[in-house]
Amino acid sequence: MGKSTLFNRIIGARVAIVEKTPGVTRDRIYEWAEWRGRRFLLVDTGGIDVTPEKARTGTREDDPEIIEKTRRQAEIAIAEADIILFVVDARDGVTPGDHDIAGILRRSGKPVLLVANKLEGGGRLEARHMEFYELGLGEAFPISAMHGEGVGDLLDAVTEIIGGPGGAAEDEGAGDAIKMAVVGRPNVGKSSLVNRILGEERFIVSDVPGTTRDAIDTLFRHGDQLFEIIDTAGIRRKSRIKDQLERYSVVRALRAIDRCDVAVLVLDAVEGATEQETKIGGYIHEAGRGCIIAVNKWDLVKEREDVASELESDIRNTLGFLDYAPIVFTSALTGKGVATLLRRVKDVFTGWSSRIQTSALNQVIQEAIVRVEPPSHKGKELKVYYGTQVRSRPPAFAIYVNDPDLMHFSYERYLENEIREAFGFEGTKIELWARRKT
Repeated sequence: MGKSTLFNRIIGARVAIVEKTPGVTRDRIYEWAEWRGRRFLLVDTGGIDVTPEKARTGTREDDPEIIEKTRRQAEIAIAEADIILFVVDARDGVTPGDHDIAGILRRSGKPVLLVANKLEGGGRLEARHMEFYELGLGEAFPISAMHGEGVGDLLDAVTEIIGGPGGAAEDEGAGDAIKMAVVGRPNVGKSSLVNRILGEERFIVSDVPGTTRDAIDTLFRHGDQLFEIIDTAGIRRKSRIKDQLERYSVVRALRAIDRCDVAVLVLDAVEGATEQETKIGGYIHEAGRGCIIAVNKWDLVKEREDVASELESDIRNTLGFLDYAPIVFTSALTGKGVATLLRRVKDVFTGWSSRIQTSALNQVIQEAIVRVEPPSHKGKELKVYYGTQVRSRPPAFAIYVNDPDLMHFSYERYLENEIREAFGFEGTKIELWARRKT
């Protein structure tokens, strides 16, 4: 039908995945849009299949359970909406499914604008939108979402119904939100965990790996802190990415890491950390994002202290480069650890964003030098003069010395640990740059 193409056209960015394959969008995707000074929240939904029992089985695309859950997501969006855009394919004409969906929308009691899509360039196709009168929803707006034709007239009608500037109150303070991306392999319970955090079934949850494809942003408040949570598609090994659509999902998940403040790397408590977690964790580390390791499905494991200790040790051995990331045991099913996870996200963000006074930093550096003398090489001793923070997010420090070549990796790591312990940089990498004092 081109719903996602129209969604991207209205917001002016490629947020929803667009493919020729029907049924690509499954979850609800929310984005703010603006037209002629009026702001409104736009929602992209999956298609409503009115006859899921007729779907073929055996493939992820046609799984009856996913079709039914996609329909449920669309129904939730209808209930939430102030106005509904019913997108039909003008080239196909009126179908029995269009009549069924029109009946559902009429019963909702919401304002409905009928949108006849794929009318590129006018001509003989342009008159085809008239036949949609029979749906009982009034005249259809002829548009081409691909080329933008007719979209302006449609948005004029939308803003006339909405009225007022719209959206200012809902979006107020969004710039203060902590952006957290929930990432991990497929089927480790990411969407279930997000649903537990949000307290609603915002995202489709299924045992079929790879159900979530789009990266979705949702604002929510926990206590006095505003968060923006990004649920992403599971990241598979490249050798297992079989189709172009799944490849887009992986790219979106990696982009979600790039634009988040804190990444929550979700593991399966039964399987522990695998090779794929090292790759995802490595991307988080290289991107310089705050990181928390969430060991999910903890309800499936015997909750004993020795089991937790052994599992944590295995994770540390596998993900040694993320030794600064706190580990939180969670259960999306029972809610265990969710409140702790959000507190840790807030703490990690604080450290990741903080700037340290130069005087306090140098006091820590000087005390560290007294405890452990700097190394020497071929009779030449490293002299550490002073340090200063040159950047945050992640924290980076310039350490001024007599000769940067004398700064051995082990001593640099020692200074890093001293700074981390003194200023509470848990969950974030620290960069130290040895510079020659001039």
